[in-house]
Amino acid sequence: MLPRTKKWLIGSAALAAVLALPVVAQDRPESLLPPDFNQPAPTPQAQTNEVQPRVQPPSQQPQSQQPSESGAVEIVDLVEALEEMTQREPVPQVEYPAGARRDPRLAGTLDPVASGFGYRPWGAASGKSLQILMRRMDTPLASRWSHIGLRNLLLAKAPGPLDVHPADWAAERSWLLLRMGEADAGRLLVASVDTDQFTPKMRQMALQSALANSDPAAMCPIEPGLSKVEPRVAPLVTAICASLAGESERAAADIEAARRRGRLSAIDVALADKVVGAAAETSRAVTIEWDPVEDLNSWRFGLATATGMMPPERLINSASIQTQAWLARSPMFSATQKLPMARTAAALGVLSGQSLLDLYTAAFDATDPDALGGTDAWQLRLAYVGADLDARLSAMRTIWGNSQSPRDRLATQVLLSRAARRVPANADLQSDAPDIVASLFAGGFDREAARWSGAVGDMDDEPADAVWGMLAVGAPDGRTPGIDVSRIEEFADRDESENSLRTAILVAGLAGLGRIDGDAAGQLNRKYKLGLGGKTGWTEMIDGAMRRRQTGSVILLTASALQGTDISNIRGVYLYHAVTALRRTGQEYLARMILAEALART
Repeated sequence: MLPRTKKWLIGSAALAAVLALPVVAQDRPESLLPPDFNQPAPTPQAQTNEVQPRVQPPSQQPQSQQPSESGAVEIVDLVEALEEMTQREPVPQVEYPAGARRDPRLAGTLDPVASGFGYRPWGAASGKSLQILMRRMDTPLASRWSHIGLRNLLLAKAPGPLDVHPADWAAERSWLLLRMGEADAGRLLVASVDTDQFTPKMRQMALQSALANSDPAAMCPIEPGLSKVEPRVAPLVTAICASLAGESERAAADIEAARRRGRLSAIDVALADKVVGAAAETSRAVTIEWDPVEDLNSWRFGLATATGMMPPERLINSASIQTQAWLARSPMFSATQKLPMARTAAALGVLSGQSLLDLYTAAFDATDPDALGGTDAWQLRLAYVGADLDARLSAMRTIWGNSQSPRDRLATQVLLSRAARRVPANADLQSDAPDIVASLFAGGFDREAARWSGAVGDMDDEPADAVWGMLAVGAPDGRTPGIDVSRIEEFADRDESENSLRTAILVAGLAGLGRIDGDAAGQLNRKYKLGLGGKTGWTEMIDGAMRRRQTGSVILLTASALQGTDISNIRGVYLYHAVTALRRTGQEYLARMILAEALART
């Protein structure tokens, strides 16, 4: 069976020209709601860019009550007042002040120029074609740094392509972010579009974002139009919003009506009932029976966590790792409860090393002093404030050694990235050097990692190759160790990875970064049969995006080559073209971090 990345790329030739040409729009995203809610909904109609005229306020406003000459407030006859109100022109709803309106074409939060993407990262690319690429993205990504680069791009406050509705473009970006485990980032995109500009697709994404962020109240601004895009869930959302508005009786009636119809799973109605009771602060007792539940979808996750209910461990463990990343940032739970999910989120790229460190600090403060000795939180403290270097390194070795899987080890490297900055570069530490340098690159500390260049020559072959390889592709220009064909051949001759994967990554990276010339790359490619010279539809796409300076398309296509959870599925030919395109569109730092991570993990 072909790896997922290969299967996706085999069909990429048909898309080779679509980045410059419009194509047929895709259907709405598949719902994350429970199976009962997945009945076909009416196909959302295309929304035009026409701005609806505003309703002008009536010329005559109701008169306020004025004191009479005697000083008493005049009493107005209620019946007469009601009759008068029915004859008046309707009062318009609250309008967005003109100064508060935002341009949906600039939805996002990050400055694209300051982030290195340029003012127009998508150039003249077809937005509908880019939507296809986003929709087909198999998440999570195999590379943490590719995840970070893609997230930042999707959050850029930059003009979108011209052939898609601005709100739909924001919705597509939000949908991909949610599938990457980026609950907060997805919500930021949804919140950057005014609700009166929402399209059907954006309403769907607003619902999914509310669930991913454990925030039922965020469903209420879209509740009036939800029946057209998610008709099965709309009655329960209406009940939840009624309870939040203080209409507890109406909310209870809506819940009972949904329960009587019997079309929905008992757990899904019960969770909505629990939110209704919590919102209305009633004494309604709702029992949640998890035993019959076999999976944890977004509806169950969002409503359970919104009420402070941690789903059963078996459901959390069987849920997608993106859902676990959502849970890692849920505000309803303690740091100790969230730590296992937070490690997953850090390995994905959702949480930074500092965010993970903060959670460990909070867990340390909340743990009984008598129970601290055997915890990672205690070892982490020693890694920073140990009495001497030996004490700090001993604690770091313990934490590295406690890793249970490759992803967990990456999370550990992210966690210890700042502690690794305090370890001096010394060949005497060669047994720890690969982990130290990998941790530095996991945190993005490339200059600190480059300090180890001078110590590599005094190390034994195995640790020297590991450290030298990461530095050769990850260190900034001018700080790289000696790179020539003979040194690369020494590395390759000792490479025991399957199909010489480490050598392929190294040569592809050095060639893409321009640190070896084409003749040297070709010589090494032929000698070690690295397969770096092939061409596919995907390579034509990314090369074309590079020539047109479409930074956004380059980063998106790079992520498409790094799909799946296994970084060993990376093919050198795709990595070479991706690194070349990233470097030539101003993203060399991102390219170097992806390469260093790939070598550290293979």
